[in-house]
Formats: sequence, C-alpha cells, structure tokens
Amino acid sequence: MKKLAIIGCGGIGTYHMSHFIGFTDLIEFAGFCDLIPERAECFADEVGCGKVFTDYREMLDDVKPDLVFICVPPTEHGKIEFDLIDRDIPFFVEKPLALDMELGREIRDRVMAKGLITASGFQCRYSNLVEPSVSFMEENEIVFIDCTRMGGIPGIPWWNKRSTSGGQIVEQTIHQFDIIRYLYGEPDTVFTFGTRDFIRDVEGFDTESLSTTVVKFKKGALAAISTGCYCQNGSSYDSKIIFSAKDKRAELKILDSFKIFEEAAKKQSDTEGFVIKNDGGLAGGESGETVYKQVGDAGILCDRTFIEAVISGDGSKIRSPYEDALRSVEFTLACNQSMDTGLPVKISGD
Repeated sequence: MKKLAIIGCGGIGTYHMSHFIGFTDLIEFAGFCDLIPERAECFADEVGCGKVFTDYREMLDDVKPDLVFICVPPTEHGKIEFDLIDRDIPFFVEKPLALDMELGREIRDRVMAKGLITASGFQCRYSNLVEPSVSFMEENEIVFIDCTRMGGIPGIPWWNKRSTSGGQIVEQTIHQFDIIRYLYGEPDTVFTFGTRDFIRDVEGFDTESLSTTVVKFKKGALAAISTGCYCQNGSSYDSKIIFSAKDKRAELKILDSFKIFEEAAKKQSDTEGFVIKNDGGLAGGESGETVYKQVGDAGILCDRTFIEAVISGDGSKIRSPYEDALRSVEFTLACNQSMDTGLPVKISGD
C-alpha cells in the first residue's frame, strides 16, 4: 500500500477522488491540502481518513506521502513540483503543467535528473479508442486534419483571463492538440488567428473567444484546429477531429466514438449523388462505416496506471510522463505566441 496525498481539492481534484475510492487495494489516503480547508475536509470525510492541511509543505513533512496528485490552477505550478522533486516524491500533475516553457523545462530536467516517475492529466491517451485510431494512422497516409472544439465559459474566475489560465487553447483544447500529437506525430510550425469580439457580457473576460490554428506537421500533413467558448448550447457546433486520407477518413469524438468512413465495394456511377469527377471535387456516394464506442472512464486507467507504476517502480506503461506532456504544452503556447506576434511559430520540440 502506498500513501497518497492530494494538493488541490477543487473540481479536478474531485474528478480524481472519484477514481481513488476504487483503488483501496493500492493506496491509503494520507493527506488532503487546499487553501480552502472546507474542501480538504470534504475529501477526508468522504473516505473517513487522512489529515487535512492548508500548507502543502506541512503536509509533505507530516504524512510523508509516497505519491502526490497536483490539482491546482495553472499559475500555481513551480514551487510545488520543485519541493516534490527535492523530496524524491513521484507526482501526477494536471494539465497544462505550466504557462511558460522555461519553467516547464526546468521541472522536466530536474525530474529526469532524479529519475522520478511522473504522469500528467491527458486521460484521452488511455481511451479504448486510441488503438483503432493508431491503426488508422499506421495503415493510411494522413493528408489533412480538421479539428474543432467549441463550448462555453467554465464557471471559474481565473479561467477568464489568459494571463491566469493560458486561454482556451492552453487550458482546455490542449486535450485535442495532445491527442493529435499522440496519434499522428509532432508539429513543425503553427500560425494562429484569434478574436476576442464575441464575449461581451462576462465581466473581466480577457482572452480569445475564438481562434483558428493552421499546423504543418513534420510528417507533412496540414491541420486546421479551431476552438471557441462562445457557444450557448450544444446546437452551436459539433466538436470532433477528422483525419483525412486519400480514399477514406476517420472521425474522432474524444472519449465518445471513433468512426471510419470508406467507399463501399459497389462501384459508383459518374452521376450518382453529387459526385462530379475530373473537376477536383469529390463527395457523396454509398459508404461503409465502422464505429468504435468509448467504454468506461479513461481517467480511471490513467490514474491507476500511474499509481501502479509508483508501486512497481516501472513507469514504462505511463502514456503521458511529464517530459512528453510538456511537448503538448509547447504546441499550445506556440499558438498564443503566434496570436500575439501575428507570425508563424516554429516548434523546437526541446
């Protein structure tokens, strides 16, 4: 049994706690820390054990946890990670890891120097939809990727300012940027347009309400990734990722479904549907469709894999260690840089 502690007992901490209560064969709850003590007390009351703290250093020194989950707002990263590294404590850190690459690289380098086991909150990598998605990428030459994530504004005050959240690309849509990286490959260059024109009734709102990014990947494909927080309901837009090959396409709705569309064996006539050949356009036609559905909560496997890695001392099954997750942070921060400068940004991958 390993002693687990949590720093940050808000919304994302609650998400992880819902998984932990099923891991009592692996862990014991040692400590809960939050600046709002009532939050930490709720966690302790839920499981009937564990000490409550408002100072995470006091918690680390008192309960001496074997592993820690860091579930804090984006601006609070840095000191926490360094203190855990100094104490040789493996940690799981929620995205977006950091809001600047200098800090992220320093944490990464110190983690690697210590050989610590780490993980990050990219639970989409643990979805059962990943395997058929990877197979599609391996069996087909991907030419174009079209990604959209449209939604509303979370009810969290720090989210409304890019200086404290990183903006929607960095804080939310990083899941889409990350899974595209994980399935297809590394980006080379990004160019992003953003607008703040469509949110007018939210006090203190100071980030993009809509952005579109063009990506050139090292493998050659191009992508268009659009994200916005202007939507008032689900009728506004259908969020998904489309991977287009020359003769078929795949449609991924993260943590929901993966569909492959390809022409049926039956030969199509030149006049069927609105297919018009030799003019550069192609559409319609009878198609075959293969559908994979999400099974269960991928976050459970994400969390359990990290805990089991700490127990065994083998981190090879972790799909999102800190050093790899940081590449997705760079991907998204490059988009912010492009919006601010009006220029394309080449991604170093360092």
